[in-house]
Amino acid sequence: MAVVPQEAINQFDALMGEVEEPQKRTFKNIHQGYPHEPLMRFLNAREGNVTKAHKMLADCLKWRVENNIDGMLAKPIVPVELYREIRDSQLIGLSGYSKEGLPVFAVGVGMSTLDRASVHYYIQSHIQMNEYRDRVILPAATKKYGRHVSKCIKVLDMTGLKLSALNQIKLMTTISSIDDLNYPEKTLTYYIVNAPYIFSACWKVVKPLLQERTRRKINVLSGCGQEELLKIMDYSSLPHFCRKRSSGSSKHLDMNADNCFSLDHPFHQQLYDYIKKQALAGVPVEPVKQGSVHVTLPEDATEGDIAKILESELENLRV
Repeated sequence: MAVVPQEAINQFDALMGEVEEPQKRTFKNIHQGYPHEPLMRFLNAREGNVTKAHKMLADCLKWRVENNIDGMLAKPIVPVELYREIRDSQLIGLSGYSKEGLPVFAVGVGMSTLDRASVHYYIQSHIQMNEYRDRVILPAATKKYGRHVSKCIKVLDMTGLKLSALNQIKLMTTISSIDDLNYPEKTLTYYIVNAPYIFSACWKVVKPLLQERTRRKINVLSGCGQEELLKIMDYSSLPHFCRKRSSGSSKHLDMNADNCFSLDHPFHQQLYDYIKKQALAGVPVEPVKQGSVHVTLPEDATEGDIAKILESELENLRV
C-alpha cells in the first residue's frame, strides 16, 4: 500500500465531518475505533485523489444505509440445511493467522459451484463474511496481537478448477465488485495454489475483470504453496489444501475436522451462532425469500453502473 500524505487524510477527514448522522453511524462500524484507517484505504483505492476517494466512501456509506448492511449480521440464513448447502458450494473459511497476526482466509475457488441457492443468498453470505471479519475477527486480532490489524490474507485453492466455472462469472464479478467498491484494500495478498493447467485459460478471462490494484497483490505459488506460505504463517494456520500430507486436494478432506470450509469447523459454528444471537437480540427479521434472479452486468459497465445494479439487487436483502 502506498503511503498516504497526512494532508490528504486531513482533507478527507474534514469532508467526512459533513456527512449526515445515518452515514456517521455506519461509518463507525467500518472504522471500529480507527477512523483514519478507512480513509487511507479509500485514498489508496483512488490513487490518493481526495475528491474521488470521498465520493467512493460516500457511495459506500449510502449503500450500507440503504441496504441495512449494519444489520446484516442479524439475518441468519435459515433453515440451517440451506446454509449448509451454501457452505458446501461457496467454499471459504478461516484457517488461522499469519505470524504478523493477519487472519488467513482460505477460498476454494476450483470446487465452489455456487449453484445450490439463489444469487441473493450467496451475496448475503459473502457480505456477512466481510462484516464478521471487519467487526469481530479483526478487532479480536487487534486485541490479541497488541497492534491494529485491519487486513487479511487470502489463499485461493484452484483444485478441481474447470472451464465450466466461467458459467458463474457474473455472480463472481458481482461479489468482486462489492469488495472493490465497499471493502477496498482489506486483503494484503492473494496466494493462488494448486493451479491446474486449465488455470491459465480461466485467468485470461478473469484478469481483465479485476482492478489493477487487486491484480498487483496476486501471487501464484508452485504446487500447494506450503513452502512459501510457511514463511509467513505456522503449519497450524496453513489451509488444509496446502498441507502436503493431505495431497493438496480439498475434495479429499470433506470429513476432516481441519477442513475450514465445512460448516462443522469451529469458525463457521462461531459465525453462525453469532448471527443467530444477534437476530435474537434485535427485532425479529424474516429470512430472505429464495427465488430465481438473474444479474446482468454489461461488458462495458462502469463502476457507477455496477454500483447501481448491486444496489437494485440488494434491495431484496433488506429487513
